Amino acid sequence: HWCFEASAEKWTVERTCQAARDLGCLSVELVAPEHFPTLKKYGLTCAIGQIDLNPDPPFVKGFNNPDHWPRVIKATTDAIDAAAVFGAPNVICFTGFSAKDPGNPKSSHISREKGAKNCVEGFKKVVGHAEKKGVTLCLEMLNSREDSHPMKGHPGYQGDHTDYCIDIIKRVGSPRLKLLFDIYHVQIMDGDLIKRIRQFKDYLGHVHTAGNPGRGELDDKQEISFPPIMQALLEVGYTGY
Repeated sequence: HWCFEASAEKWTVERTCQAARDLGCLSVELVAPEHFPTLKKYGLTCAIGQIDLNPDPPFVKGFNNPDHWPRVIKATTDAIDAAAVFGAPNVICFTGFSAKDPGNPKSSHISREKGAKNCVEGFKKVVGHAEKKGVTLCLEMLNSREDSHPMKGHPGYQGDHTDYCIDIIKRVGSPRLKLLFDIYHVQIMDGDLIKRIRQFKDYLGHVHTAGNPGRGELDDKQEISFPPIMQALLEVGYTGY
């Protein structure tokens, strides 16, 4: 919903749900639990729930920094509980930025090795709760190259490669921590989209998509050919949203 809310027309959740239903969609994702009743009214689910770290964007302060654990773990636990009550299958999660204090340009950085270790330890503190509630945490890989717009790329984000995120997920070792495979972000940082879908098929928790460049529509003005990608998802048995 955020991309419609941020548009010139500033769509409400209600209008987004109306459009989604009319188009035959099954979900409006990344909305606050307070809007779950609106989704229910339109016969929709929330394919992946958000975490509330306001006023910070949820992807800035994550599990890679123990200083943020109390706040991030509480927000994640609350999101898991809300998803379980509503019946939403997934909740989003992030590594966080590599800077110890993302708001301070002079802040020291957390190494990739230390960030991964912290993520593993941090996720192990909350993934047991996700297991009990039957909700899957989905770790999103985000690109750190695109700097033309705050929501087209995230310079400084630590989990900016598929292999890095997969390594964390494997080390946590829970079926309730998987990868949020964002086709747009993976294309920018790693490429080999179909190969990676096949390689990591057992770890795909949720899929995001957009055209590249520009994070736009899936049309003929961008570089990704989507039909074979969608076919690959079907071939590996992906049944999520």
